[in-house]
Amino acid sequence: MSDKQNKEQLILVAAEQEFLCKGYDGARTTSIAKAAGVTHAMLHYYFRTKEQLFERIVDEKFKIMSKSMLAALGEPSLPIVERIKEGISSHFDFIVQNPDLPRFIINEIISRPERYKILHERVGKIVDTIYKNLQKEIDEAAKRGEMEQINVKMLFISIMSLNIFTFVAYPFMQPLMGELMRNREEFLTNRKAENIETIMRRIKKQ
Repeated sequence: MSDKQNKEQLILVAAEQEFLCKGYDGARTTSIAKAAGVTHAMLHYYFRTKEQLFERIVDEKFKIMSKSMLAALGEPSLPIVERIKEGISSHFDFIVQNPDLPRFIINEIISRPERYKILHERVGKIVDTIYKNLQKEIDEAAKRGEMEQINVKMLFISIMSLNIFTFVAYPFMQPLMGELMRNREEFLTNRKAENIETIMRRIKKQ
């Protein structure tokens, strides 16, 4: 990695933490520069504005998420039901690695509605890419009696609702649930299995 690439990566890592912890409005480029170990002028050399830095991080996170889901749902050797199962698992694992991201995105949309356009553009590309081919495969599998008929967009809503709520709700639910959520790693493993089973019961032919 070149010195330029290294400095840019340090800035991105520091900026991600700053944005996730403080939100867009609360984030300061001076704090990001300090955490990255670069001067404020150097930060602006790589990223001219805070907005540009924010969009770069959002882009990279959604690229990672789309690749993980597409990798699972795009494996042609697996039956469609198994591919959906792998897609749910990949999405959950992505959030495990980025647990603050869902709450951050929700807060940004609420506090700055104009950001919805940016997020919609990113998410829309992911959904459209997956939707076009997957809906056709589901329709064909349903006709063969291999699974229940379901609209892919409704399926995505169910997956995101189950997976994302787990992490958005965790901070305030944990004290109320006692032993169930005392061990975070164990709880997330069990919750992932529960989410997968919930979706599988909906789409598997009884």
